[in-house]
Amino acid sequence: MNFNQKDTEKLVLAIQVAEKDTSGEIRVHIDQDLTSGSSAIERAKIVFEQLNMHKTEQRNGVLIYMAINAKQFAIIGDSGIHAVVGNEFWDSISTQLSVHFKKGNFVSGIELAILETGKKLKHYFPFQSNDVNELSNEISMGEDMHE
Repeated sequence: MNFNQKDTEKLVLAIQVAEKDTSGEIRVHIDQDLTSGSSAIERAKIVFEQLNMHKTEQRNGVLIYMAINAKQFAIIGDSGIHAVVGNEFWDSISTQLSVHFKKGNFVSGIELAILETGKKLKHYFPFQSNDVNELSNEISMGEDMHE
């Protein structure tokens, strides 16, 4: 599965829509594969740090991570958002993603996860007049990352 320009634009638009009414930040990162012996959650934690997602003012960044060839994904939220939504929310998003991915609907699954995450962020971290977009909305890819 390769993400083309149209897929990427669709996901960036979903991020823009999801972040419109919240101070929260959502990023999507896609790797082709995982390093031998590592898991999606381990890699997602590394990417989270590399993308400086832990540096948002309210600690409300969310990363949706995919390793395409390994057929694994992870969703992690920073301490601010995790404190208010807990594991139950992440599990429900993971379940929705799994259903879409099993049908081969990768872009639709990620788009839905982005929008659902945006709704939660809006509820707990509503947009304030002085909010700024702290992180890029662009999709990051494995070749863009250097460990």
